[in-house]
Amino acid sequence: MTTKTQKPSMPALISSEERRRLRTLTASGWFGEIAKYVLLFILALTFSLPFFWMATSAIKDDDQIFTVPPVWIPKPAHWNNFWDAWTTLDFNRYTYNTVVRYALPVTVGTVFSSAMVAYSFARLKWPGRDTLFSICLATMMIPSWVRMVPLFVTFKTLGWINSFKPLVIPAFFGNAFSIFLLRQFFMDIPYELSDAARIDGASEISIFWRIILPLSKSALLVVGLFSFMGAWNNYIGPLIYVNIEELWTLALGIARLRGSVYEIGYSRLAYPYLMAVSAMVTFPILLLFFFAQRTFIEGISLTGLKQ
Repeated sequence: MTTKTQKPSMPALISSEERRRLRTLTASGWFGEIAKYVLLFILALTFSLPFFWMATSAIKDDDQIFTVPPVWIPKPAHWNNFWDAWTTLDFNRYTYNTVVRYALPVTVGTVFSSAMVAYSFARLKWPGRDTLFSICLATMMIPSWVRMVPLFVTFKTLGWINSFKPLVIPAFFGNAFSIFLLRQFFMDIPYELSDAARIDGASEISIFWRIILPLSKSALLVVGLFSFMGAWNNYIGPLIYVNIEELWTLALGIARLRGSVYEIGYSRLAYPYLMAVSAMVTFPILLLFFFAQRTFIEGISLTGLKQ
């Protein structure tokens, strides 16, 4: 009497394959996996330690700040340092100057001007295009310190000193890095979309506005974040061109808390106030990146990759 051979079920195949894979995983493989995660944990702890020190130092007093060995958890915690530090100087005005009069105009100008130039380099064919793009990239190798004095003389001749014009108006003429970033992204968009729009009678401005820009939201967001964070953290620019306290930015206001601040009751470095204001200035950027990190990482990873 013959019996039919039964085929092994799918769970049996999966379990046997899984057991075989586990057997091939040697002790060195386990050690490598453990070492990888231990290294990542140490690096994450190292990068987060300065933020932890800033946050805890913001609620300390001078005695806890300058104690050796350092006090990691303040006792007691002075939560009023945040309010006192913010109201010691006119940080509300500094925030308005930084966001409304500086960072937002720079972001809008950089995004749209760089997008238009990048579209011309990526999607239009005209004589000398590649040569001019190479020259545009070459400007990134010029140190900012070399351009500092000529630009100051130029802006002083134009009468733009003690205003935000030297900081905002150049942003409307494009940024070399942003142009490069957007050009690489625009080149990955299928040309068939533009050709179909031209057949339907669309102009280049219409193609740029209705097709290219909607498909490039992630790349535009990357450029916008870079521009906003650059303006938010910029110290040298406002220090050179803005000498009126009414036009100070947050970076200049924080710099005033460094050193001896006798007029606000401190005879040495106002360290708790400095850390409190720094924490409040850093938090919006961290929050912005937290909510936009998915699109931000997508825009970085997809730029320059062929689809």
